[in-house]
Amino acid sequence: MTKSNETTQTAQTTQTAQTAQTATVAPVLTRAADAETTRDPSSVMTLLADSSHTGGRLTSYRSSFAEGAVGAPAHLHTKASEAFFVIDGALQVLVGEEIIVLEAGDFLLVPPHTPHAFAAAPGRTADVLFVFTPGADRFDYLRLLGRVMRGEADPQEIKDSSERFDNHYVDSPAWREVLAARG
Repeated sequence: MTKSNETTQTAQTTQTAQTAQTATVAPVLTRAADAETTRDPSSVMTLLADSSHTGGRLTSYRSSFAEGAVGAPAHLHTKASEAFFVIDGALQVLVGEEIIVLEAGDFLLVPPHTPHAFAAAPGRTADVLFVFTPGADRFDYLRLLGRVMRGEADPQEIKDSSERFDNHYVDSPAWREVLAARG
């Protein structure tokens, strides 16, 4: 086989694989009126598209945090990148050991193995779109989190699910300091 034929065959094989992968996933439309929501005392999470709906490409949900609400303790993901897009309000975020504030319209991508945490900025609400890529079936995690926050499930269930949901809690002195300053 000549070099030109090898290149053509490789390109055709790649295109065929991409076409097959695209064809196996239908478009995903989640209407606001039909989206499942889960609540805890300080936030409402609107579940948009889980990994099982997107062929593993992504998971997405929207969280609306009450004023000053703490969203997530310091954690990291080993497989997924987590994207944050602030729709409204302000979100205080730990990235590595740096504390930043994202305002409406700001976007942040946190790669795998990067410790991060988030909360509505002090005295502010936050409305945030989250996207994980590649996707992982996280909707069950969000449902579990809501039950734990409402006292309907044992917090140990979250610790026991860290591998399943690719959510690994870590210690962060910087984030502990932020939380202590909140009172």
